[in-house]
Amino acid sequence: MSGPVPDRDPGLQPERTRLAWRRTTLAFAVAAVLAGRQAVHQGLSPFGLVAVALCAVALLAFLAIAQARIIGLGSGRPAPLAVRTAVAAAVCVITLAAFGASVLA
Repeated sequence: MSGPVPDRDPGLQPERTRLAWRRTTLAFAVAAVLAGRQAVHQGLSPFGLVAVALCAVALLAFLAIAQARIIGLGSGRPAPLAVRTAVAAAVCVITLAAFGASVLA
């Protein structure tokens, strides 16, 4: 009766987590593109150009973080999200929020 024990539950939880990361990256990308579009329509000042560049860097960094996490979730026993990675993801989101607030102000 005691067969091999799987590394983890093969249920749908890992798939839901991967899908959540994908939805988050899609929402981040849409918000970044809309904020960039708004900045371009208002006219790009030197500050605006730097802000758009920072927003693009934040988007690329967040995409890299999310993709690494999605790939990491495919293993038998995924490692917990590292504090450094979580902080980097939070910094990316805060950068986008600050950029959006500066565009609307």
